[in-house]
Amino acid sequence: MKTRITDLFGIEHPILQGGMHFVGLAEMAAAVSNAGGLGIITGLTQRTPDDLAKEIARCREMTDKPFGVNLTFLPSVTPPDYPGYIKAIIESGVKAVETAGNNPAKYLPALKEAGIKVIHKCTSVRHSLKAEAIGCDAVSVDGFECGGHPGEDDVPNFVLLPRAAEELKIPFVASGGVANGRQLVAALALGADGINMGTRFIATQEAPVHHNVKQAIVDASELDTRLVMRPLRNTERVLNNAAVERLLEKEKALGANLKFEDIIGEVAGVYPIIMQKGEMDAGAWSCGMVAGLIHDIPTCKELIDGIMAEADALIRQRLAAFATA
Repeated sequence: MKTRITDLFGIEHPILQGGMHFVGLAEMAAAVSNAGGLGIITGLTQRTPDDLAKEIARCREMTDKPFGVNLTFLPSVTPPDYPGYIKAIIESGVKAVETAGNNPAKYLPALKEAGIKVIHKCTSVRHSLKAEAIGCDAVSVDGFECGGHPGEDDVPNFVLLPRAAEELKIPFVASGGVANGRQLVAALALGADGINMGTRFIATQEAPVHHNVKQAIVDASELDTRLVMRPLRNTERVLNNAAVERLLEKEKALGANLKFEDIIGEVAGVYPIIMQKGEMDAGAWSCGMVAGLIHDIPTCKELIDGIMAEADALIRQRLAAFATA
C-alpha cells in the first residue's frame, strides 16, 4: 500500500510505532521496521545524548530499514540536554524524527538541514495547523482514546481525523485507539495517510518489556483505563491498578488544592519498575482504550502482515461490494 506517509518515510506499510518510555528501545524499533513499518526509538528513555547515539547504533545493527527517534519536549526546571540529543540524532544519520510535547520550532532548522523528516504529535486541529505552519513534514493526530496524554479537548478520532483532513495540507496519521486493519481502512477513509500505534506494539513478542505488562494489556477491556492528573491539566490515560486508585482518591480528596508533589509517588520514576520488573501496581503507566481490541501477543511481523491483509480484504471485498451495488 502506497500513501503519502510511505513515500515520506520510505517504508513499505503506512504503520508507525509511536515513542513510548522504556518501550521504544532498539529491539522494538528494529522489529517494527523489519516488518515494513517505521520503528521509533524513544530518545528520552536514554539518559544522555551519548546513550542515545549508542542505542541508534545498536538498532542499525538489527535493521537496514528506515527507523526514527522520538523526542518529547517537556516543561522542566532542569530540562534534558535537547541540543545534545538533536546533535546525536543528526550525527547518527537518522532520517525520521517524531516530536511531541512543546513546540519543536527552535530545533527544526537543524533537523531539516540534515534532511530529517519531522512528524509532530498533536491532540487538536489547531496544534496540527501550527505544526504545519512551522515546517513539520507530517502530523500524528492523537485522539482522546489514546494512551498517554490526550490533551484537554477530549475529541475522539471519529471527529478529530476528518476535521484534520479538512484543514491540513501535509499528510497525517491516525494515532490513538488503533490496533487492526479495520481501523487502518477507517483512518484512510477519514483522511489519514496511515496509522500510529503505541499500546498495540507493547503487546508483541519483541517488545522489550516484562511479560506481566503484555498480559495486563491482553487481559484488559476498553473499560479498564482511567484519566489521571486532570486537575493539573496534564491529563494522562493509564491502565487502572492499585496505584491509580490511590492517585484518584488523592485527586478527589484534595480537589483544587492538588499539587504534583501530592501524587509523585504514583507517577515519578515508575516506568523501569513496571516495564522491566513487571511490578504492575508500582504506579500509573500509559495505556490506551485500544486494550479492548488486543487479544494476543504476536510478533511484529505477524501483527503488521495481519493488519495489511485485513485492510486489503476489506478494501477489495467489503467496500468494493458497496461501490458496485
